[in-house]
This record gives sequence, C-alpha cells and structure tokens, in this order.
Amino acid sequence: MFEKIDELYEQLRALPPLSVAAEERLMEEFMVRYTYNSNAIEGSTLTERETALVLKDDMTIESKPLKYHLDAIGHRDAFALVCREAEAGTQLTEELIKHIHSHVLLRDEEERGHYRTVNVYISGSDVVLPSAQFVPDKMAALMEQYNGEMQDWHPIQRAAVFHLAFESAHPFIDGNGRTGRLILNFELMKAGYPPIDVKFTDKGRYYYCLQSYQGQDETELPMLYMLETYMEQALEEQVQTRTQARDLKRRNKDER
Repeated sequence: MFEKIDELYEQLRALPPLSVAAEERLMEEFMVRYTYNSNAIEGSTLTERETALVLKDDMTIESKPLKYHLDAIGHRDAFALVCREAEAGTQLTEELIKHIHSHVLLRDEEERGHYRTVNVYISGSDVVLPSAQFVPDKMAALMEQYNGEMQDWHPIQRAAVFHLAFESAHPFIDGNGRTGRLILNFELMKAGYPPIDVKFTDKGRYYYCLQSYQGQDETELPMLYMLETYMEQALEEQVQTRTQARDLKRRNKDER
C-alpha cells in the first residue's frame, strides 16, 4: 500500500539536506500553517494570517477571544516539544503524551496534562466514548499494543492506527484532536518522515475517517488512505525543494 511513499522516502534520503537556516525557515512556515489548521478544525476563528501575527509577532488580534490566542501559542510550543523529542528518538510514553497535552491545553491550568475524570460526548455523533473510569486502562492497553505488535508495522500504519485508537479513547477533557495529531507527527518524524498538516478544508473527510473507525465497521482504511495522500504530497514537496536547492548550489559553484 505504501510503495510510492517508500520510493519517495528513499529519494529524499539520497538528496543532500538543506542548510540549517533554510530548514528552520521552512519548519517555521509549516508550524504556522499547521497550528492554524489544527486549531481551526477544533473551532478557532483565527485566520492563518492572524495565527502568524500571534505566533511570530506576539500580536493580539482585536475582537478574537483570548482562548484562541492561547491555543495558538500552546500548539506552537507543543509542536516544538514534539520536534525536539522526535529528533532525540524519544520513546512514546503516557508521560510524554501528557506533557504534549499540557502545552496544548495551555489555557486550562487544572486539566492540562491530566486524564479526564468526567464523561464526555461528541456533539452530533452517536459514537460512545469510554467512561472516565476506564480511560487509564484504555491508554495502558493502547501503549501495550504500541510497544508490541505496532512496532512491526509500517510507520504510516502505526501512526494512523495509534491516532484512531487515541481519539477513540478520548483521554482528555479537551484538546484530544490537537494532541492526537501532534502524536501522529511525532511518530512520523521519529521515523524520518516529514510532518503532515491535516487541512481545515479536509475537516469533513478527517471526521469521516474517525467515524469509520469508531462505527460498526471499525475500519482504519479511510484514515490510511488519507494519510497516504498527505504523506505522498509532503515527500514530493521535500524532494522537489531539496533537488532545487542542490541544483542551485551546483550552478552557483560552477559560475564562480
């Protein structure tokens, strides 16, 4: 299923890396888009431009709720944490998941980094989420599966299925979607893949993927196909960027 991804991945590995400055610039631009889209999926009304102003220029957007500003800052800091830990090859644990969540839910001092203690529901959905009392056991079972059979899976499959199972456990009172997508990127980056950005415009498809897994069919295929599409695009963009940078360096060297 992931033949094209594997081919693009090998192409990317064969190309020289970008300069540190270029890599940092591109990652900063990605971070803004990613923060905008992930928060917009969860209801934030900040535009992408406003998100950039908040994150890069420390500006406050008039008439926009403070919680959306804090959500943007929290997501930025959570993504920075994910990048550092992925580069270090840190093992995914419940402690790391809670640490990521503590940044995501920056605006809620009491709940950030803690599993929920009340039952929650998904508005407009007939999906039944586990009772709060079962969340610790659900997460322990998920981590046991992750540390066991999931380690033999393709990184894309592992990231996708873990994300589906995590969202189905819904361990936190708020911030599950953003935290889950950050964990997904943690797994991808740790395996050497670029992070992906689920677009706000794909919100309907993304929710369909979750509901397909949480419904009677319990199928992971829609999410696998969605991530496959996103990853192919991300790899193609990186291959193109690195190829262009390599060719320009060669041309500049020849012209000296």
